[in-house]
Amino acid sequence: MEKTSSTSQAVGVCYHCGDSVRGDRVDHDGKVFCCSGCKVVYDILNRNDLCQYYAIDKTPGNQPAPVETMRFDYLNDEGVQKKLLNFMDGRTASVTLSLPSIHCSSCIWLLEHLYRLDAGVTSSRVDFLKKTISVSYDMRVTSLRAVVMLLSSLGYEPDLRLDSMERREVSDVTRSLYYKIGIAGFCFGNSMLFSFPEYLGVDASEQLLREVFSYLNLLLGIPVATYCSLEYYRSAWGGLRKRVINIDLPIAIGIVLLFGRSAAEILTGSGAGFIDSLCGLLFFLLLGRVFQSKTYDRMNFERSYTSYFPIAVTTKRGGVETTVPLSALSRGQRIVVRSNEIVPADAMLLQGNAFIDYSFVTGEAAPVPKVLGEMIYAGGRQTGGAIELEVMKEVSQSYLTQLWNDFRGGRKGEGNLSELSNTVSKYFTAAVLTLAAAVGLYWLPTDVATALNAFTGILIVACPCALAISIPFTLGTALRIFGRNGFYVKNTGVIERMAKIGTVVFDKTGTLTYPQGSSVSFHGGNLSEREMHAVRSVARNSIHPLSAVIAAGLTSEALRVDGFVEETGRGVAGTAGGLSVRIGSAEFAGSVAGAERIPNESRVYCSVDGELRGFFAVRHGYRAETASVVERLRHRYRFGILSGDTAAERPYLESLFPAGTEMRFAQLPQDKRNAVGSMQAEGRRVLMVGDGLNDAGALLHSDVGIAVSEDVAQFSPSSDAILAGAAFGRLPDLLAFARTSIRVVIASFVFAFLYNTVGLYFAVQGELSPVMAAILMPASSITIVIIATAATRIAARRKGLL
Repeated sequence: MEKTSSTSQAVGVCYHCGDSVRGDRVDHDGKVFCCSGCKVVYDILNRNDLCQYYAIDKTPGNQPAPVETMRFDYLNDEGVQKKLLNFMDGRTASVTLSLPSIHCSSCIWLLEHLYRLDAGVTSSRVDFLKKTISVSYDMRVTSLRAVVMLLSSLGYEPDLRLDSMERREVSDVTRSLYYKIGIAGFCFGNSMLFSFPEYLGVDASEQLLREVFSYLNLLLGIPVATYCSLEYYRSAWGGLRKRVINIDLPIAIGIVLLFGRSAAEILTGSGAGFIDSLCGLLFFLLLGRVFQSKTYDRMNFERSYTSYFPIAVTTKRGGVETTVPLSALSRGQRIVVRSNEIVPADAMLLQGNAFIDYSFVTGEAAPVPKVLGEMIYAGGRQTGGAIELEVMKEVSQSYLTQLWNDFRGGRKGEGNLSELSNTVSKYFTAAVLTLAAAVGLYWLPTDVATALNAFTGILIVACPCALAISIPFTLGTALRIFGRNGFYVKNTGVIERMAKIGTVVFDKTGTLTYPQGSSVSFHGGNLSEREMHAVRSVARNSIHPLSAVIAAGLTSEALRVDGFVEETGRGVAGTAGGLSVRIGSAEFAGSVAGAERIPNESRVYCSVDGELRGFFAVRHGYRAETASVVERLRHRYRFGILSGDTAAERPYLESLFPAGTEMRFAQLPQDKRNAVGSMQAEGRRVLMVGDGLNDAGALLHSDVGIAVSEDVAQFSPSSDAILAGAAFGRLPDLLAFARTSIRVVIASFVFAFLYNTVGLYFAVQGELSPVMAAILMPASSITIVIIATAATRIAARRKGLL
């Protein structure tokens, strides 16, 4: 009978971070910690009387990673400081840093008490929604580097990347919308106040009061009819120049007509005008645009390759290491790249053992060994020790940059609903103008007043405001609901395309698999404590992913390793604690052919002092929701698999996906792009679900590209949407909700047409006065907002998204 012993049994919960404690736990001060890092943070807080941190939320901390002091040396560079700091006068400086790991009220409390941990910090304020902290400090006492190191030691390492120095939080377009909505709202409220004499029916004895308020209303209407309406005029005129009638043309006509009629009545003293209705109309139209813009402008999809690179890099000259901004890196410079750092430019290896993880570029998980003199391309991550390279191309000319620019070249058309609204508007506007002219001419010979009322009433009541508002409010609400569920969509056009998808294509690495989800167990004779120490010590010296999983599973003491060797594709060997250890393939470890393997399992054999002791069974970390997602989607969609990895796991994938699923392995970025193109050539609408830059071509050229990311702040630039890894299981519900949202928009269209039909029925008979028509315009807008928002939220609640 084969014996099985798990290497990762939970023995408690960490007092600081709440993670399960596996293996050897750290007992300190009557509390249990999962690692020495959590214990150190607790000691720091305890010494400074800040343990109230733990009273606000239970186990609120983040598990801190080891802080390498040299990693932040570039923050001493004056050029870097000038770009990062908000203010600096030689004594006081302030900086705003992004802290993605902020997650609870305890985090806020601790981060706003940094002054008790560093005497140089004068104040610190947290913006929880933006996950940022603004720190002011005395430059004579502390430094930017010291502040960043303090935050990192507490488990809140700032997200410092090259593009963060040049990023603008609010676009010019969004800022302009804010100004316009503010002006329209101000004028709307005050124009209603000035219209009270009309609402209350003030008698003729107060004619002076009515005239004064009418002129004030006219003044309020001028900025609304000009500045706030400018985009509608531009859009309408631009369409006419191209001989296209879009939905903004009848809106622009309605605005001009409302203001012109109002101005004529006020200046001639024949009436009070309808400025309040005009301001209300623009307020709701702009509110729809702001609502939509604010929803998806929270995340910037127009990122450059610099989003993935650090701000500075270590250079070496004459044996002296210095840090320089990445923008100053030039060809011929010698750079130092340490473990887990990204190679920022195409460079040649000069010194050290390079094991480059190109999964960011190719999708292949196994690191690639490089020899001296070999080229290493930008985007690769060094997984071994420090290496030295000579820059062969500048950052802007690297392979990664070319790959990025190629992927940014394509564009996807606007959604069909926008096209539908423009098509409807084209014929709708022509029909309304014709009808208004015909009705006016019909009444003109018998009653001029009725003819005028009928003509203006038709044009005002038939303004397609409801059509213009239904799309942004319905799909804008959908965007926000998506965001609450960890799904961040680029724009409303993506939702429209999602509703028509027929084929779903998955990448494997990092999409179907969970990077930190692999598990390991040992099968065979029981390893003694000494043997476990030796095995873990040898495994942790290897950069192979399987060795890393084994080392992480064996939470035992790390010993010095002598005579370490690693044979690519075979295994690793070394001596630790006086024991000779070999870990790898059956042949390498001295075993005969093993038993039949379980799908989705890799076996790593182990021998100690020449005696085979058994094997480690490593189960790859496929997401637990994968089978459920496939099962729920299989009845509506066709599937495809595009992976940069080898075909070793084809049997397991075939057991998950239905028969006939197209599977392609060892796919380069261009291969994935071509595969998606071939599916589209067959008339299929393709949804690509992937991660990493290697999927960017496929994501860009698919009908919808979704990037799965464990950190939603990092994603492929060509994605249409970002799906948080934790929300992967909701993918079927998200696709179904997209289809429902489109149905809500169509229902809003139907309501708008019914409203216009009823209004036109009275208008053509001259029974609908311009005053009533002007009141019905904002009333219909309010109704559409309520119906669209309520219906969308009800649909989301039924699907479990609210």
